[in-house]
Amino acid sequence: MARAGRPKACESEARTQELMTTAFQLFLEKGYSKVSLEMIARKAHVAVRTIYVKFGGKSGLFREILKTGRDAAFQSMEDLATTQAPMREVLLDFGLRMHELISSGPVIQLHRMVIAEAHHDRELAEAFFEGGPQRTRAALQRYFSRPDVRAQLRDLPADVLAIHLMNCLMGDQLKRYLFMLPCADGIDPALLGQRVDLFLGGAKLGPASS
Repeated sequence: MARAGRPKACESEARTQELMTTAFQLFLEKGYSKVSLEMIARKAHVAVRTIYVKFGGKSGLFREILKTGRDAAFQSMEDLATTQAPMREVLLDFGLRMHELISSGPVIQLHRMVIAEAHHDRELAEAFFEGGPQRTRAALQRYFSRPDVRAQLRDLPADVLAIHLMNCLMGDQLKRYLFMLPCADGIDPALLGQRVDLFLGGAKLGPASS
């Protein structure tokens, strides 16, 4: 007969994932500011203390939800710190994954929720930036800081390159979030190639940068 005790690691991970899924659904349904830890705990059948212990509170839980979603989108991508693939190939792969993420229904809802609430909820704004855009920007900055990559680029700060790439890749997506315009399901490969080439045309070393 099996003895009662602490749940196995796989069971604990499954419960944590279920908790995050439940919380994310509540955030999208009701808005971040209207969801309490008590509401999440009741819906997920856990104690409020469990959320504090695992995540430090609501903003920590929200950050972890964003991190988990972002990591899932990029988990099968070659490590930007070590990949030896040509730069254009790396950026095309990155751009495709980014667009698959930001054009998914739940993420579109998430962005619109943040836009609606962030101006009066600093906690939400900081949690969203730190859990999502900042992590993506940091990964790109590390890539653009590699000596072998920098040797191919104009002498620009890595953070400037990262922001410029993100702006090229995003196109008018932010406007679509703001004005409730329909968002494309992913991105056409030809359009993605044009946006990556637009970035490389300004960032790579060449006659125009001398």
